[in-house]
Amino acid sequence: MTIQIYNTMTRRKEPLQLRQPGHVGLYVCGMTVYDRCHIGHARVMVVFDMMVRYLRATGLQVRYVRNFTDIDDKIIRRAGELAISIEALTGRYIQAFQQDMAALAVLPADIEPRATDHIADMQQLIGRLLANGLAYQSDGDVLFSVDRCHHYGQLSGKSLTDLEAGSRVTVNEHKHNPLDFVLWKAAKAGEPYWPSPWGDGRPGWHIECSAMSMRYLGEQFDIHGGGLDLVFPHHENEIAQSEGSVGCHPWVRHWVHNGFVNVVAADGQREKMSKSLGNFLTIEDLLQHYPGETIRLFILNSHYRSPLDFSYALLAAAQAAMDRIYGALRAALPLTGDSPCEPVAEPLDQSDRETKRFLQAMNDDFNSSQALAVLFELVRQLNSAVTQRDRALACAMTGQIRRLGTVLGLVNTDVNSWFQRRPSLAAIDAAEIERLVCQRNEARQGRRFAEADQIRQALTDLGVILQDSASGTSWSWQR
Repeated sequence: MTIQIYNTMTRRKEPLQLRQPGHVGLYVCGMTVYDRCHIGHARVMVVFDMMVRYLRATGLQVRYVRNFTDIDDKIIRRAGELAISIEALTGRYIQAFQQDMAALAVLPADIEPRATDHIADMQQLIGRLLANGLAYQSDGDVLFSVDRCHHYGQLSGKSLTDLEAGSRVTVNEHKHNPLDFVLWKAAKAGEPYWPSPWGDGRPGWHIECSAMSMRYLGEQFDIHGGGLDLVFPHHENEIAQSEGSVGCHPWVRHWVHNGFVNVVAADGQREKMSKSLGNFLTIEDLLQHYPGETIRLFILNSHYRSPLDFSYALLAAAQAAMDRIYGALRAALPLTGDSPCEPVAEPLDQSDRETKRFLQAMNDDFNSSQALAVLFELVRQLNSAVTQRDRALACAMTGQIRRLGTVLGLVNTDVNSWFQRRPSLAAIDAAEIERLVCQRNEARQGRRFAEADQIRQALTDLGVILQDSASGTSWSWQR
């Protein structure tokens, strides 16, 4: 079966085409390390970790590169606010990132380059652009000339004429075009800098990913990924400078982007999560109440290109779903023993019926929500096997759940440990329950009954009893 993948560049699903058969070169724009990761960052990392796991499970060799941006304006500003060195700041948040990713079962990338270790690569790239007449020097900066890139805007679907007409970039006399972007920034007092042929300075943000991706994947590679917010201008600028520097087209075969995360308020309104709006939720905070696997399942329960609605009701439902998986595995232990009856093998066995359904879902643009439906069908079959005391079927289903769960980065925990380590009902913040109850009441008043029922079921799964009356809704823990 051929993997179909949606390409942002062509705006359609198409067969995954590899430059070297059996080998995948994948680059994903990583973190700018000046603060803790939030749920939006978690979505990017979980989504592409899921893709890498699946590609490898089908027998492909994957070289996965995910960078750290460890120098930019935000980092310089935050280090100043905290009165610490840039190295101390970025080191702190790289370590925090790694801790968060481990909790979410996100595997380290094969290569995790830091921008400051690749200044020479960036300077070499900038030198090529100047030699090719696609960049120019002005007031100590080096800028890319967008006018010289005739296919600029192809990824985002924006025409250069429309971009220029609608540009909100402040007119700057040292730019030939308001859309021109900085490749090398002249040094400023009190900021870090590196020597260069154009004077002391530091790289612009866009040039970093071009230099690091080509350094480790070559001048052309298979998949470039990131969040939807990076399509313009970051990835558009990457294409312009990368293809302009080496004279190749296309630079990347498949552009893959995950959707935004929306925060669902108590009144049902949705707004894009962002730091500027002050509505972001850090992974560190969420891990205080929910295991990493729960957060991961919550993310994978929506197709990666769809908007992901965040609410505590949906997260509670994900917790209940993970409990159902581990509950079925625990109930089967008297039949199966302490370990899965079958080893977790790769690549996947395509002769098995449920595995075929799983493969069909994942081959259709990594449809993790449909793949999870297969996983829960196996859980249902395992529960039936336990009821029937059918050891052979219980062993087979346990092995399948473990095998397919591993491909999604789930079911990584020992069964008994899951119930020992997960937050107890008593540890769940009462204020969180109150928020869910209010959210349910708002949904009922707005006649969004399906949403209200979902919240009630999530609360029930958590052991919360609701009592509706004329005076309102009260709740208590199930005894």
